[in-house]
Amino acid sequence: MILGISSYTYPWAVGVRGHEPACALDETGLLDRCRQHGVKLLQIGDNLPLAAFEAARLDRLASRAKTENVRLEIGARRLTVDRVAEHIAIAHRVGAGLLRFVIDDTDYHPTPPEVSNILKRCAPLLDGIMLGIENHDRYPAAVLRELIESAGSDRIGVCLDTANSLGAGEGIEAVAMLLAPITVNLHIKDFHIERVAHLMGFTVTGRPAGSGMLDVPELLHQVTPFKRCETAVLELWTPPEQPPEKTIAKEAAWAVQSLAFLRPYFS
Repeated sequence: MILGISSYTYPWAVGVRGHEPACALDETGLLDRCRQHGVKLLQIGDNLPLAAFEAARLDRLASRAKTENVRLEIGARRLTVDRVAEHIAIAHRVGAGLLRFVIDDTDYHPTPPEVSNILKRCAPLLDGIMLGIENHDRYPAAVLRELIESAGSDRIGVCLDTANSLGAGEGIEAVAMLLAPITVNLHIKDFHIERVAHLMGFTVTGRPAGSGMLDVPELLHQVTPFKRCETAVLELWTPPEQPPEKTIAKEAAWAVQSLAFLRPYFS
């Protein structure tokens, strides 16, 4: 399994809605980070939407990644047949083998039968591309697995995020038990859960990999035997600080710390 970085390793530097930095980190800067950290995998997610790029910009991205031997993966959200087809074309253009999709969007929440129908219609379009559906806040792991298996395609699997399913009331151990057999990509995102001061509830916050509650060795032990997951990328939920530049510096430091912790687990 190959370890890499993502546009969600540096979400504050790339730009969080309503918190856009003066000089945002783009695909060129992300490739610079790959070279800086000695990683050969870059996943560009929906926070840097490639569908908005002109053809020449996509070609420059593909050319530099190929020259520097960096494997590209791409991502988007709002699962529709047209959106998937659009991003399959982009994946082919930039040489990406994996297309990661979040089902929902701010104003878009398809029902399970709708998702199943979309996946079945997308399956014939994949043409060598692996489609990874990310576990997000809404669908429990059992429902997500049923939806993906209903498509009947070995080109469709799960992009397993280690923290997102907390929003559906499920921990990573139980989620991985169900989704590991169909996992095609990992989002390694460490976290910490603690009770609030008044004791009436909990907060979930991000941590550098190896500093939170995520058991990385156990996660890999669950996923690797199925031999479907070829890549893993670091993602960070870095708590914001003021001024914004301090947050961006902190997430960069967290990335260094996290990669140092994760490297021994990946060949």
